[in-house]
Amino acid sequence: MSVWGKIAGIATGYALGGVPGALVGALAGHFALDRLGDRQVVFTIAMISLAAKMTRADGDVSPIEVQAVQDMMRVPESEQSNMERVFLLAQEDVAGFDSYAKQVAQIYADSPQVLEDVLDVLFYIAYADGVLHPAEQQFLEIVADIFNIGTSDFKRLQAHHDGSIVDPYTVLGLGRHAEDETVRKAWLAAVRDNHPDQLQARGMPVEMMHIATARMAAINEAWALIQKERDL
Repeated sequence: MSVWGKIAGIATGYALGGVPGALVGALAGHFALDRLGDRQVVFTIAMISLAAKMTRADGDVSPIEVQAVQDMMRVPESEQSNMERVFLLAQEDVAGFDSYAKQVAQIYADSPQVLEDVLDVLFYIAYADGVLHPAEQQFLEIVADIFNIGTSDFKRLQAHHDGSIVDPYTVLGLGRHAEDETVRKAWLAAVRDNHPDQLQARGMPVEMMHIATARMAAINEAWALIQKERDL
């Protein structure tokens, strides 16, 4: 069953009273998200909820951003209504998003790479309209702080999406004066950590694997630029 079929089951259960308050509570951050069980469902609900709340961060819910969420999630037409229902429930207001982010951070406390995955996808959505608004920047910085993601890693993730950041070393999380072997090891580690198989093992649904492909492209492009610069 696809992740959307599983989420549809939760939505139906809520509607019938079979999962009392689970869906609304999970979206609001007042329900233990990990009680939903399936790791891919947890990841997807977390993504939909934080993404929906972020689209309101600048006070203007852009249709482009909403479409970006749908594109990012690769929602099949048959599941559009279920996805929109979950999204609209989460989008009702931005208040309390920090409490929600704290719950996500607790769930994935032993998997910090998953928290980077979540922040990376939020960057993708924030840049969908071509502009990172100050309120969105602040939203992302607060989430990063809650996720215990430092400044250098924040910039590394941002560099995957911001065309004005052209420094390949930033993409790999390195300083420009790093030794050749250090750079090569950083590239290999980034390739390993961001391989689609690794992301799926961490809970990212197969419907979102295109994000891993784009991330790998940015990593390999950075390595190619450094190779050319250093004649490696």
